Amino acid sequence: MGHKHKHDQTALNDLTKLHILLPHWIEHNAEHAESLREWAGRARELGLEAVAEQIEVAVERMTACNEALSAALEELER
Repeated sequence: MGHKHKHDQTALNDLTKLHILLPHWIEHNAEHAESLREWAGRARELGLEAVAEQIEVAVERMTACNEALSAALEELER
């Protein structure tokens, strides 16, 4: 019986952590994406078009990542 209680408590702790971590990850990624956009612009100003384009690809992927994390958070809050 004690083992089941420990399992339930662990699941509850993990659920609480997910409620905290998902918004944190989303915000953190958004901050990084903004910084990356700025650096893409700086790279472009330096004539590094290919570098700027690759950084922009990373921004697109980070945006897609945040969409998935937001969907996960929505599922969690159902």
